[in-house]
Amino acid sequence: MKDLESWLKERRITEVECLVSDITGIARGKITPVSKFVAEKGMRLPESVLLQSVTGDYVEDDIYYSLLDPADIDMICKPDSSAAYPVPWALEPTAQVIHDCYDKMGNPIELSARNQLKKVLALYAEQGWRPVVAPEMEFYLTKRCEDPDLPLQPPIGRSGRQETGRQSFSIDAANEFDPLFEDMYDWCEAQGLDIDTLIHEEGTAQMEINFRHGAPLALADQVFLFKRTMREAALKHDVAATFMAKPVTNEPGSAMHIHQSVLDAKTGRSVFSNDDGTMSQLFLHHIGGLQKYIPEALPLMAPNVNSFRRFLPDTSAPVNVEWGEENRTCGLRVPDSSPQNRRVENRLPGADANAYLAIAASLLCGYIGMMEGINPSAPVQGRAFERRNLRLPFTLEMALERMEHCEELASYLGSKFVTGYVAVKRVENENFKRVISSWEREFLLLSV
Repeated sequence: MKDLESWLKERRITEVECLVSDITGIARGKITPVSKFVAEKGMRLPESVLLQSVTGDYVEDDIYYSLLDPADIDMICKPDSSAAYPVPWALEPTAQVIHDCYDKMGNPIELSARNQLKKVLALYAEQGWRPVVAPEMEFYLTKRCEDPDLPLQPPIGRSGRQETGRQSFSIDAANEFDPLFEDMYDWCEAQGLDIDTLIHEEGTAQMEINFRHGAPLALADQVFLFKRTMREAALKHDVAATFMAKPVTNEPGSAMHIHQSVLDAKTGRSVFSNDDGTMSQLFLHHIGGLQKYIPEALPLMAPNVNSFRRFLPDTSAPVNVEWGEENRTCGLRVPDSSPQNRRVENRLPGADANAYLAIAASLLCGYIGMMEGINPSAPVQGRAFERRNLRLPFTLEMALERMEHCEELASYLGSKFVTGYVAVKRVENENFKRVISSWEREFLLLSV
């Protein structure tokens, strides 16, 4: 806390946003005067916020009280001094500090998404390995719309016109929103978010921001805060930024591609490459683990009903867990690189996923493969869309069923977490099924 107190004092911070990530990835917590934050050295929150759905509902009572104390007690949230950032869009000098969640005995709360990632990283550390990740975040800019029944529209750019057609990698199309992106870059720099390339993606007003590779926990924190930053920058310029997996009909979905590699913690050398530069057995086993366990852990990478709208053949999203070198039709792409930088790109997670959980799940699947010596299938040459093996569950219901019955996930992540996560997602799915869609009104209303 002393380092954190000095950091706050140097920046003359007057308010602190105390944050934790819930299962969905929503920032929950308290806003407090800096004097109270320093005096209390953290905050207390009901543990139940970690079982809250995206609609604000909770799981059924029998599950709720089997996972939480019947008295609905508080958990203790302690600030991580390495996860303190300024809030550059605030009117007053404000900081946001990410907290970790503990019970009153000092044990990490299992339902915490950030704690789950830390648990997976500890597994790697026990083996003398250090994983490295580099997320890529896709998102759409849209006109602001108050009516959720109306389809989203592309925003007006500097030219005064809406974007039309596909503008993949267009510099001029990205420049239409220069003022917005200048604020975004300035605010990311002020927070120390290590973003790299800005790309105009395939969809209309769809963009991508790449993060530089680094430590998984730090990168997950940065993605968590980047979503807040991007939305704030968009609102300042009277548009909206959405990280929904499939926000616009007939447009590509938005992914959170995760590049991942593993280094020897002592030497810093990649364990994915042999001395002669060829692929190591650990690398192949890592891919084998991804292939075997991603279908079981898919809800952590595709957490919403809307997430599964991305998975369509012959689109920019994969529909498999095949692997191949420089092959974007595979769910697992191995980019061309030097032996030291050998990595696998997991192309399955959606931009709507909780970054802590998506990164944890992706690394865990690879870890299990390395520990169990799982061999991958043969790499794909050509179009992976035409391969029919290693198929994924294509609905949230199917995916949750598989996750619920996967013993390996429960043993590593904890049965309490798996039960709670599945229950939250089922509550959200039930809420979704209560809503009658415009498609049903258009095609069934007067026809059946």
